[in-house]
Amino acid sequence: MAMLVVVTEAVPPRLRGRLAVWLLEIRAGVYVGDVTKRVREMIWEQITQLADDGNVAMAWASRHESGFEFQTHGPNRREPIDYDGLRLVRFLVLDNIESGTDL
Repeated sequence: MAMLVVVTEAVPPRLRGRLAVWLLEIRAGVYVGDVTKRVREMIWEQITQLADDGNVAMAWASRHESGFEFQTHGPNRREPIDYDGLRLVRFLVLDNIESGTDL
């Protein structure tokens, strides 16, 4: 089992309710819990199906070099990138988010 953090923004109430079944909502839209890989993957399936136009970031503890891994879903100014095997986050120009283009 590993620590899991899910941060949601502008997601439908049905997704927030679904997340509250498995995780503790410590702030509005911020969920934490200690779950297995299987449960984490099931939670991610629910996120991708129910997030609609909202966005979600999910991070969990791992034996990766940084000590954690993360993935995101939906439009957001912060975009995960791979830089020589290290996951980083870059900021997109605001206009690119709406048009869906890259830097």
